[in-house]
Amino acid sequence: MKAAVVVFPGTNCEHDVMWALDVAGSEGELVWHRETDLSEFDGIVLPGGFAHGDYLRTGAIARFSPVMAEVRRFAEAGKPVLGICNGFQILCEAHLLPGALHENRDLNFICRPIHVRVESTNTVLTRAAEPGQVLQIPLNSYEGNYTVAEVDAMDAQVAARYCDADGTVSDATNPNGSVGSIAAIANSAGNVAGIMPHPERAVEEVLGSTDGLVMVRSFVESMEPAHV
Repeated sequence: MKAAVVVFPGTNCEHDVMWALDVAGSEGELVWHRETDLSEFDGIVLPGGFAHGDYLRTGAIARFSPVMAEVRRFAEAGKPVLGICNGFQILCEAHLLPGALHENRDLNFICRPIHVRVESTNTVLTRAAEPGQVLQIPLNSYEGNYTVAEVDAMDAQVAARYCDADGTVSDATNPNGSVGSIAAIANSAGNVAGIMPHPERAVEEVLGSTDGLVMVRSFVESMEPAHV
């Protein structure tokens, strides 16, 4: 199984994703954003960074890159698509995920480990996790404050929420003000997912946590024929 790891001008987390895929027993290939044929791949990852300098809004320009037609085709075909941080923002701008992301509640750039609680295992991001499982992974963003109009209607699409080490969700454990403490969501089919924290940066003990591996492995498993 091989994933396309899309690189936009300004992407800076692509090699982190490539390494994490390798640790999880899969393969990734860097693909420039002008690519128009991803038929040889089994899944797509949009990594973090600052695509096109995040001018206008985060992800607003990247959504028009040629590769996004293939991202949409994968999504509509039920194939796995994952957006991490800036990739999450791009998927929202492309309307492949609901809602939008804007400045953090306190207008501060957040760069620290946080905890998330797995809410649903019916997504390409959480398939290998357990409901209620608490994971420690890094958060690294300024515009990670997720908002959506009909938050109650999409409760089943929430993949993970910000929490404390015991799994308690509260305003105090919400680092950026995201509605419903949402850290990760999926589309209704579960094959397209976006997450603001970085699971690919928590795959080895030397990084302080291996909790991100369960999410990376979930994506890898989702690329297997039985799941696509």
